Amino acid sequence: MSDLARHIDTLSRANVLCLGDVMLDRFVYGSVERVSPEAPIPVLRIERELPKLGGAGNVAANLVALDAACRFVSVVGGDAVGGDLLGLLRREGVGSDAIVVEDDRQTTVKTRFIAGQQQLLRTDVETVVPITVGDRVLERVRAALPEVGGVILSDYGKGVLTDELVVAVIAAARAAGRTVVVDPKGRDYRRYRGADIVTPNRKELMEATGLPVRTDAEVVAAARQLIEGCGIGAVVATRSEQGMSVVTATNAVHLPAEAREVFDVSGAGDTVVATLAAALSVGIELVDAARLANLAAGIVVGKVGTAVVRSAELLSSLHELQWRHGEEKVVTRDAAAERAERWRLRGKRVGFTNGCFDLLHPGHISLLKQARAACDVLVVGLNSDASVKRLKGESRPVQNETARATVLASLGCVDLVVVFGEDTPEELIRALRPEVLVKGADYTVATVVGADFVQSYGGEVVLAELVQGQSTTNTIKRMKG
Repeated sequence: MSDLARHIDTLSRANVLCLGDVMLDRFVYGSVERVSPEAPIPVLRIERELPKLGGAGNVAANLVALDAACRFVSVVGGDAVGGDLLGLLRREGVGSDAIVVEDDRQTTVKTRFIAGQQQLLRTDVETVVPITVGDRVLERVRAALPEVGGVILSDYGKGVLTDELVVAVIAAARAAGRTVVVDPKGRDYRRYRGADIVTPNRKELMEATGLPVRTDAEVVAAARQLIEGCGIGAVVATRSEQGMSVVTATNAVHLPAEAREVFDVSGAGDTVVATLAAALSVGIELVDAARLANLAAGIVVGKVGTAVVRSAELLSSLHELQWRHGEEKVVTRDAAAERAERWRLRGKRVGFTNGCFDLLHPGHISLLKQARAACDVLVVGLNSDASVKRLKGESRPVQNETARATVLASLGCVDLVVVFGEDTPEELIRALRPEVLVKGADYTVATVVGADFVQSYGGEVVLAELVQGQSTTNTIKRMKG
């Protein structure tokens, strides 16, 4: 798992070409308070509308959310929706300079009407016909290939990925030594011959092979039929609550589902293919890339509507998986802020202290016990590995953040642990709004980060007594001596 944390940091170096069917997803939100007198249907009082990138556009948006660079190639119509899509691409940081406009084409738009968390209706406006500008699209792909580390073909069956274009793009990518990941559509995967990986869901895998896919063994058999019959390098099959299977001609790995709560599965496949391709493009091995994609899928299905997953969310979710036990003591900043508010509503005083806590020693334990004695519940902010390195030097920390957080979470005097990546806990303190802020007596109230903020709403700053001669630096010196 610690390797995955390092891999997440490398995703910002990824540069991926994404080609496929772009569409506009419109979400219309409102409330239902009555039934129409004209027909037995609910009346939706519209409160707001939200446009989002859909189809291959959502794949591109997921790449950008992971801090990866994305070269996005697609086709829109010369209509008003096409204009809206181009503007949205620019606003989302994807870029539209490689988009081809086909004047007579109708741009796909899907509109979802939602009351609360319930989707009432979806309407689709589209023309599903092969594009006539394939040569122009291929020119843009070939121009981008030298700049990128991998290629995604996001096939939604709307006509951008014609058979001829798919063959030409895969050939060009292979000639350039680029990994090709395909999110497939249809039943005949022979059109993707030469691709390195395809990412069907369970239903798509069954339809493409005609084989059952209920068990691990059945999924492996179906995947290997695709590999052998269609000339594909590997299959990464998404299986909903059964997780994900990574199958090659000689190996198979089954990853359990990571979702905590499932609100909406729309767009989850886009998140998987974006994360997988980004990871592969920077040299991460296939199984680890799939682990990251599986982790991302578990996050995105907990969101409503077409959504993206950011690198920080991946890292936080990874920490939660590593340290999940009891009441989940190691949590994200947002989860800690929510828990702190619930504690306050029950009349409890929330305390906070922070530090690197590298090689836990009696001085640390004394500080934590004093902090817990000054409040009802104690939240500990823990510097991430990267921030410890900036503060203490390249040789620190001795123990990684996983180990340090695990040890802290095992202490009875600690109620929550939150890893933060900044050099100071200022942002975390502002999110938590603790009633008690605790630091060691080697500080003064004036030099404690966040003291002014806590005191501004009547909070208390406590300076804990120090245990003489106890420090991580001294411990390391003794170990070396």
